[in-house]
Amino acid sequence: MSEEKEKKNIEFVSEKEEVKEIQKYSVKHWITGRVFASAEIRSQLPFIVFLAFLGFVYIANRYHAERLMRNTLKLKQELDELRAESITTASELMFLSRQSQVQKFVNQENLGLKEAVAPPKRIKWRD
Repeated sequence: MSEEKEKKNIEFVSEKEEVKEIQKYSVKHWITGRVFASAEIRSQLPFIVFLAFLGFVYIANRYHAERLMRNTLKLKQELDELRAESITTASELMFLSRQSQVQKFVNQENLGLKEAVAPPKRIKWRD
């Protein structure tokens, strides 16, 4: 009985037993799939499935983040282009609304309008 207690209370596994345990799963066992049929692996299957699920979630999250970054960069570029177009349009409008440009346009179209010589007068309304 004392020998059985000693075997149960062994803290370290002997090197021979460790080598046997490592050799138990050879490349052939991995290729044929026998490793997954062992009781040790089957007992850890829920944890392995959980780790695989976490891996898929991590990969999906990474792809989602990259897609968002691409969309953000594309929208920023589009915003910059629209801002430049807005500034260009505003400057063109400012140029075309100058008095000299308006007068040139009126003369080209022969509208018969003439520039006012006298300054405008303010009309006062009596209360």
